[in-house]
Amino acid sequence: MNLPSETTSFVGRAAELREISHLLTRTRLVTLTGVGGVGKSRLALRAAHRLQDEYADGARLVQLAPLRDASLLGHVLLEELNLADQTLRPPEELVAEWLADKQLLLVLDSCEHLVTDCARLARTLLDTAPGLRILVTSRQPLGARGERGMEVDPLPVPRPPARRDAPPEHSDALTLFAERAATALPGFELCAARRASAAAVCRRLDGIPLAIELAAAQLAELSLEQLADRIQHRFDALTELAGTGTGTAALPRHRTLRTTIGWSHELCTPLERLLWARLSVFNGGFDLGGARAVGAGGPIPAGEVEQLLDGLVAKSLVRRRSHGGDRPPRYDMLDTVREYGAHWLRELDEEYTARCAHRDHHLDLALQADAEWLGPHQIDWYNRLAAEHANLRTALEFCLSEGHGRTALEMAGALWFFWFACGFTREGRHYLGWALDLCDEPGPVRAKAVWACGVAAIAQGDTGTAWRLAAVFREAVADSADPDAAAAAAYLEGAAQTLRGNQAAAAAVFASAPEPPHGGGAFPAARFLNQVTTSFVHVHRGEFAAAAEVADALCARCEKLGERWMHAWAQYTRALAAVGLGRPAEAAAHARAALRGKALLHDTVGVGMAVDLLASTTADSGHGVRAARLLGIGQRIWQTVGLPQMGMPELLAARERSELRIRECIGDAAYEVAYGSGLDTDPEDGLDYALAPSP
Repeated sequence: MNLPSETTSFVGRAAELREISHLLTRTRLVTLTGVGGVGKSRLALRAAHRLQDEYADGARLVQLAPLRDASLLGHVLLEELNLADQTLRPPEELVAEWLADKQLLLVLDSCEHLVTDCARLARTLLDTAPGLRILVTSRQPLGARGERGMEVDPLPVPRPPARRDAPPEHSDALTLFAERAATALPGFELCAARRASAAAVCRRLDGIPLAIELAAAQLAELSLEQLADRIQHRFDALTELAGTGTGTAALPRHRTLRTTIGWSHELCTPLERLLWARLSVFNGGFDLGGARAVGAGGPIPAGEVEQLLDGLVAKSLVRRRSHGGDRPPRYDMLDTVREYGAHWLRELDEEYTARCAHRDHHLDLALQADAEWLGPHQIDWYNRLAAEHANLRTALEFCLSEGHGRTALEMAGALWFFWFACGFTREGRHYLGWALDLCDEPGPVRAKAVWACGVAAIAQGDTGTAWRLAAVFREAVADSADPDAAAAAAYLEGAAQTLRGNQAAAAAVFASAPEPPHGGGAFPAARFLNQVTTSFVHVHRGEFAAAAEVADALCARCEKLGERWMHAWAQYTRALAAVGLGRPAEAAAHARAALRGKALLHDTVGVGMAVDLLASTTADSGHGVRAARLLGIGQRIWQTVGLPQMGMPELLAARERSELRIRECIGDAAYEVAYGSGLDTDPEDGLDYALAPSP
């Protein structure tokens, strides 16, 4: 399950939770609507936590607020559902196919900016998967067939007391205020003397949770009485200006929230306001380095960004997320707060400048990651770019929509390893194809993007495109002095031949490929890729000793650099060679080493291949039942990829041979039971089982 834990207390909503549960028993599509800041997302998450045990396959959350390009909706679902599909089929079709036999609650959070596309997607999924229920949050209904809406109201507020000296009644809004006030002002307690002022604040704010939280955060600087008085005067002034009398009844709820955010804005220092506006260009959060890159400039020195950011955190306008260990904290804003900042950024006429700074920061990040990918910080770079994924999308989309084609090519090309090695090949081809169409300026930047697109095509088994792009790439680098260029071209050609099963042709390509000197080129990974693919070709030609020799040399090279991803592939071909040489125990050890490396980077294709191989070596060692279960686990993993064994003839044939050998060893009935057990195992539990040494 991917439901995040709740980081703050959840207050009230018992009736709403019962109603959601009731609606989901009567209909399969329920949409929670309401104004921004009313708590739709928190309510949906709490409902999912409570209901997940009622569904055989649990509950999954897909957060859509960071997504701006509707054409990537299916890609995001694949990502959030951990479906690392690498085929050429439409992503929505693959998601629907995966859900077809599931009993699952799917939460689509923050759909208001993608209403039409989400409505279409919801109907596609529901029509295909009879056991699926979808819970949506949106500021407006989707308008989809069969949808049942439920408006989320603000929290109940204490009614004005009948007598001046009577204590306010209990209410959920008052409870929320008290809990958040204690966070802003440790030791704060809602004693009898304070209850009347706190109740007045909650009534003025219409019980809107976000407005209450923002007001409570001000207690770090104001007394409760000052807070109540200032809110009273502000709302009275607004209603008088509108000519509607007193109180907040005349203020629509969205104006109530906007007024509260506006008041928080006024309580910020001028530099805090400016930083808030600039940080609104981030999508999906940011770290301190990103805040400095985008927030500094003009009146804000880079050295003061952290202090200003702390001020925004103290006022609950920015949230700090700590991840423990050595990982630095990340920050984010709620959508309504970010939207307010974006409005002021436009008013300041700084939006384009801030977006360019955001673009440049993430371009630098991509280029640095590319330069350091083949080294000891590979896992750190994977984690960092995974955290910045939404921002990378935002930066690329800004480049492409603004006509910055060359920058888009440079960023998308530098991210070749993110698309290829980390399971985002569909998205990579989307951006690379868009950028290549937009910018046809020849040179090394375009050549790198062409190569990256070809590498992504190889990951999808699209050998026709890879072969075509190999020719385009060779032409692009014909006059290049880059020492890695010829090796990079050989990889596209040789890997395409390998996937087609043309091992002799692949061997010829790699035999003629030069071994470039170390360093200095734009494609240093090509030497490693050629080496591992050469080892793979030797295996499929029955040249096991030669395969082991190449794999051993590659392992030594990777160990020297501290590199993990290519090292795992080398361990995989080591295992294949050991199988061919009749050394099953050695093969199993190498296969488990490959599996550990691939799991670190969430390389699902590599994980599937390693588990299949481990099943084969386990069968060779005489553990038939365990081998059958491993085959089932492997097939469960391949189901998330979309094309089992990448459609490669040799891998398909090897799997079939393993199955026949295991059936002969333990019998069809025992095989079906063990295989079925593996197929029903959650992939994470399956990995733990596979990595445990054979008994």
